[in-house]
Amino acid sequence: MSERLNKYLAFHLGLSRREADDLISKGKVLIDNMPIALGARVEEGQTVTVSGKPVAQKENYSYIALNKPRGYVSSRKQQGENPTLYSLLPKEYHALKPVGRLDKDSSGLLLLTDDGDFAFQMTHPKFYKVKTYEVSLSTPLEPLHQQMISDFGIQLEDGPSKLSLERKDESRKNWTVTMHEGRNRQIRRTFAALGYEVTILHRTSFGNYALNELESGAFQSVKRID
Repeated sequence: MSERLNKYLAFHLGLSRREADDLISKGKVLIDNMPIALGARVEEGQTVTVSGKPVAQKENYSYIALNKPRGYVSSRKQQGENPTLYSLLPKEYHALKPVGRLDKDSSGLLLLTDDGDFAFQMTHPKFYKVKTYEVSLSTPLEPLHQQMISDFGIQLEDGPSKLSLERKDESRKNWTVTMHEGRNRQIRRTFAALGYEVTILHRTSFGNYALNELESGAFQSVKRID
């Protein structure tokens, strides 16, 4: 039984197939110590190496949902005194990678996986995955600024930013924000461009996934839902 090499690499290394193809095209992948080309297939029993190291095989992909608390960084290395989200997870999950990121001062739903194709489909803009956040501002949002953000968008250095805003109470400080992009600190930068500071940013949903009753700092296994 054989399968396409890029699919094999994607599964066992947690890459997207595009990343696997990149490794193959650069000549870093060998099958039974022989160089191969794009489109190659791997047969059962053959040895696949990447940069001279055998590919360790696994049986299934893993997907977990974490309710990341504020103060944790979405990286493997601790940054100063700030702990990493991996300190919240058992060692068996330390090989998983975040699907997108939440900055240190943000909290809420963060998906982790070793499925590179899933991560790509969840984060690439062309797949239009909607994300929802609960956001609090330091000062009330002016109605004109609400209209600018929702109807016209705010021009940032990396392009326009348009967010859907729903007021949560009469203070005009607390909002439900919906977006389908995911640029670095986009929500914070959008409000900052108009003079507002985001004091709380908490993600409650991402595509077909939602926090529901998952407590802060807790995680659970989930199934892949495209």
